Amino acid sequence: MESQNRKTLQQIQAEVDQYISQFKEGYFSPLAMMARMTEEVGELAREINHYYGEKPKKSDEAEKTVEEELGDVLFIVLCFANSLGIDLQEAFDRIMHKFNTRDKDRWTRIEE
Repeated sequence: MESQNRKTLQQIQAEVDQYISQFKEGYFSPLAMMARMTEEVGELAREINHYYGEKPKKSDEAEKTVEEELGDVLFIVLCFANSLGIDLQEAFDRIMHKFNTRDKDRWTRIEE
């Protein structure tokens, strides 16, 4: 995908909101959203274990990918943020500020 076609995080949040807004049910409650997120992260963990761990898939298991499962996790994170009125760009900027200040000397830097 060319960089000029990439969506901003705010555009992605708006796209998810447009999608969810077409349904009467709307967003799930925060507790239900947390359960959905836990479920999706569990599915991601299962795929990681299949690809990188010691637990191969059963021959009759459906083929999924880590990319697909990460996409599901991202979608539920976007839904969760939207349902609570959280701007993920602002949340991301705050967390990066924290990493670049409070945690700046926490890890061993690569020598240049």
